[in-house]
Amino acid sequence: MDRRLFHNFLKYSLLSMLGMLGISCYILADTFFISLGMGKEGVAALNFAIPAYNVMHGTGLLLAVGGATKFTVLKSQGQEQAANAVFTNTCMLGVVFSAIFMLAGGLFSAPLASFFGAKGAAHGLTDTYLRVMLLFSPAFLFNDIFVCFVRNDGSPHLSMVAVLTGSLSNVLLDYIFIFVFGWGMFGAVFATGLSPCIGVGMCMLHAFGKKSGFRLIRTLPRFHYMKYCFLLGFPSLVEQVSSAAVIFSFNYIALKIAGNTGVAAYGVIANISLVVVAMFSGLAQGVQPLWSRAHGEGKEEHKRMLFRYSFLFMAVFSVIVYALIFLFAVPISDIFNHENDVWLRSIASEGLRLYFLATPFVGFNILLYSFFSSTERALPSQILSLLRGIVFILPAAFAFSAFMGMTGVWISFPVAECATAAIGTVLLLRASRGRRESISSENRDE
Repeated sequence: MDRRLFHNFLKYSLLSMLGMLGISCYILADTFFISLGMGKEGVAALNFAIPAYNVMHGTGLLLAVGGATKFTVLKSQGQEQAANAVFTNTCMLGVVFSAIFMLAGGLFSAPLASFFGAKGAAHGLTDTYLRVMLLFSPAFLFNDIFVCFVRNDGSPHLSMVAVLTGSLSNVLLDYIFIFVFGWGMFGAVFATGLSPCIGVGMCMLHAFGKKSGFRLIRTLPRFHYMKYCFLLGFPSLVEQVSSAAVIFSFNYIALKIAGNTGVAAYGVIANISLVVVAMFSGLAQGVQPLWSRAHGEGKEEHKRMLFRYSFLFMAVFSVIVYALIFLFAVPISDIFNHENDVWLRSIASEGLRLYFLATPFVGFNILLYSFFSSTERALPSQILSLLRGIVFILPAAFAFSAFMGMTGVWISFPVAECATAAIGTVLLLRASRGRRESISSENRDE
């Protein structure tokens, strides 16, 4: 075992996981305080708004992960000017997408609330959340961009501290705005919007400091550089957009089967899932700079060792997570059930135990398409992200729920993730075999 490589793996992956845990706490803290202050109608409204957050955050990760991956590869090859051009063009795209989201929030928040399925009392709450959140889109997008670039520039500690500081601020501001100031849903989303502003401010300490390895340069928009965001960051976008599609569809199904109580129960599960998926994404994003650096330097053995470390870490973490969820399903559901609704407790606790059977498959799939993307193999990464995000999960949810009700909704997720993992294993074996054959051919030519 290469001790230096393993030390770097632990440093980058653990710090990134803590940072992603902080990001996921934006919504989790909202869920807790909204359930406490506004009951299940508030939780349902938040769940209706989550798809818009997924799309916005997915766009931020599209730019951040794609741009930072190519930045790292170019830096490892000594191409400083090209690496800075990638960063500059990534920021240009951030400005463009920020304007789009702000326009949507300012003009179309109410129609969007209706589109996402909000009705009655939940509609007004959803409208408020969407409007304010989308107006804060520049903070969310540039927080994603700077966190990824700072981490890939060799400062994982700062990126983690920036995210956690913003997240802890969100928790404190949630309490103040909702219960001290009495601002209700507006207070919850205003606190959430201010949090990434704090993260961006902290990342600026590195970005404009003497030790920064990236900077803005004078250049025209270049598709040649922008395309890397879309090619290499595409799986991260699909992960978030597909989450939005899944939440939208699951809300629709739950609403038909069990009304707002079903939506609130799924809201509990969706928010716990947000944390679990964020941890796996943090692991993948943490090891990404190391994969990209090894790829840029042509160190195949380092790539393989990093994959083994990641897989073992993911497997152990999955077992621990599922054991905790299985044993404490009822207490977890009660955290978001301040009205002590017996039916909500029953639906949510059953859902937690069935839905999270997918945990090891989710971790494996996220690691796998991140590995492909980090080593500039965009196609298999894109295939896997589409399979797990849309192709398998949506048909499974509608089919199983038609025969088994809410139980069918819960089991559709592990079935879809398992099917994706099977195909991902085949793609990985084919890629490994192809690489071995290429190396053998190069050796024969020599």
